[in-house]
Amino acid sequence: MSNGEGATPGSSDAEAPRRRRGSEQLRRQRQAQIRRRRSVLGLGAVTLVVLVAYLVWPSGGSTSTSPTTSTSVAQGVSKTTSSGPASIEAGVASWTIPSPISRETVVGNGSGLTVLGGLNPNQSSSASTYTIDPTSGTVSPAPSLANAVHDGSGAALGSSTFVFGGGSPNTVNTVQAIATPSIPTKAGGTGGTASGALPQPRSDSAVATMNVESNGHSVRTAFIVGGYTGSSYLHDVLSTTDGKHFTNAASLSTTVRYPGVVAFGGKIYAFGGQTPSSGTSTTATDVIQEIDPSSHTSRVVGHLRQAVIGAAVFVINNTIYVAGGQVPNGITLTTIDAFIPATGKLLNAGLLPQAVAFGGYATVSTSKGSIGYIVGGEVSSQSGPTQAGVASGELTSVISLRPSTYGGNAGTVGAGSPYKGTLLIADRGNNRLITMDASRKLTWEYPSPTMSAPPGGFYFPDDSFFTKKGTAIICNQENNHTIVQIAYPSGKVLWQYGHPKSSGSTAGFLNQPDDAFFLKSSGVAVADASNNRILFISPQGTPTGQIGNGKDAHVPGVSIAYPNGDTPLANGNFLISEIDGSWVSEYTPAGKMVWDVHIPLVNYPSDPQQLGPNLYLMADYNPPGEGRMIEFNRQGQIKWLYAPKSGDAMLKKPSLGEQLPSGLIMINDDYRNRIVVVDPKTNSIVWQYGLTDVAGTAPGMLTIPDGFDNLLANKSTPTHVSTG
Repeated sequence: MSNGEGATPGSSDAEAPRRRRGSEQLRRQRQAQIRRRRSVLGLGAVTLVVLVAYLVWPSGGSTSTSPTTSTSVAQGVSKTTSSGPASIEAGVASWTIPSPISRETVVGNGSGLTVLGGLNPNQSSSASTYTIDPTSGTVSPAPSLANAVHDGSGAALGSSTFVFGGGSPNTVNTVQAIATPSIPTKAGGTGGTASGALPQPRSDSAVATMNVESNGHSVRTAFIVGGYTGSSYLHDVLSTTDGKHFTNAASLSTTVRYPGVVAFGGKIYAFGGQTPSSGTSTTATDVIQEIDPSSHTSRVVGHLRQAVIGAAVFVINNTIYVAGGQVPNGITLTTIDAFIPATGKLLNAGLLPQAVAFGGYATVSTSKGSIGYIVGGEVSSQSGPTQAGVASGELTSVISLRPSTYGGNAGTVGAGSPYKGTLLIADRGNNRLITMDASRKLTWEYPSPTMSAPPGGFYFPDDSFFTKKGTAIICNQENNHTIVQIAYPSGKVLWQYGHPKSSGSTAGFLNQPDDAFFLKSSGVAVADASNNRILFISPQGTPTGQIGNGKDAHVPGVSIAYPNGDTPLANGNFLISEIDGSWVSEYTPAGKMVWDVHIPLVNYPSDPQQLGPNLYLMADYNPPGEGRMIEFNRQGQIKWLYAPKSGDAMLKKPSLGEQLPSGLIMINDDYRNRIVVVDPKTNSIVWQYGLTDVAGTAPGMLTIPDGFDNLLANKSTPTHVSTG
């Protein structure tokens, strides 16, 4: 993949575009930039410390709604059909809410969600309300609350949506109501009212709703669990059917605030929560409490992996799932667990692509199942191999949770992972290669104290691929002007071509090599970018031929303009991307062009891949302001486009996208320091490795990743089956 930026983050050269238009002046400027970058980005391998991630069953945020609300939300993927509860696909939507918010109330509303109040980044309460249509990402204003509030809890009862108590900033007993808005919201409507009062001030509570039989009728009932008066913790569980009259339904076995609650099988389940503390440190519990409204009792039925507060809880396809949350005085989590009430077991069900706590959450149901949503939220800090997403602060993201069709059952190793086997990452900014298994355990790093760098150093590792049935790795070092093949996992140097830190076009030299592949017919093909050619090299290190005559021009069958991709195809040909002019072409090894296409939408084509007889995938590395992924055909028609323009979903200089066996698209998001996986059915990021916009070497972090590959247990490489 082509990305001439060799500088470290923060360098004045880090965002310099590497484009040419045939001008000799621009050519000299680019070469000068390369020389400067070499002085900026040094050599250095840092030994990774592999951390074991805890499987966490966190506690709840401030709201919970019924899992039985009807909706027409489309399912991006359907339920796993194998036995046992499914793992979860959690996806960051390609759209965002209007502004960062946390500790708000979210209520399931027909086909979508109603968001009420919350805490702004300046720590002030909000009176705003709006609706969300998750199928379109449409956010519509709704009538405001009568009073600004955060840390309330809410429910829809009858034709009204209620917010119970909360902080404003002091804890209040006010019950506020608005007429339940439509999805999307229609213009007009009156503002919210203070429609009633709780028996006492209460904030930091959570609500679960379910139908309760009363006098031969089924009555929708909201249960308010836990909370805080401003000075003391509350143990009573209140019930209401109209938002005005409240009954004590039970008492908690363990008194908490910020519990995660959900209704399931006629019971209310409360997970963890913050507990009273005599000191200044926040304390929490790991207990799982079962509340039985019919007997007015509560009992402890299990324990979490650790004490957690501020998580989200859902019933999805008849299984309880918990997502995210925060360790007291500690990190915010990405873990998802399934809880089985019949056995009391907790099962690992996957990971969120964004750590989150104290977000509003709700579940909406469809004819095919339920989808959970986490809206906004906050992140205190992150660490460890499971960290992902925005590193800290309030969020504008909306995360959906649905059964995974590819991630296996909950409780299995690597549950929810979009890939199987081993993932190889070229961590270019850290001058290293790393591998990890499907559970994100880091298994290998090169170079290391026991595996020396090749002669001339290991600098600027770009595209890297498994070869020889997983026993070797080939890596082009773009601004080191070399290609190296090393044995895997020993790290022994098997083959090297080029002169480190020295570019050229004569035999033995390269100039910005890109996309080096080991061919089944033996030998290597590489896009020798600044020499404007695809070069073929024998196993003995002798050039055996080339596509292109070295001139920087797109002349079919004669010359190619600054190529950065040369993907081998099943028919023996090569799929070539030319940066200058934004061309994609298919060539025979003899240099005959089969077809070419110019796509006006694309500014900087990078590493096209063939998906079908007339379907191709490609990154657009350098469009104005953001990056994008494109599926297209030979006629230049766009078949799929992933191009969010803001928020965590936005890409920045993505250099490679490949389709995994699961059908998902893995992407190098180079300059947001992460690898992401996008589900093209939902256009959401469903997996991430690396903190967004934060560079680092610790487990869970990357710096300008610039290549990846997947090796399955049978030693096959599913994303490039046509190579050796």
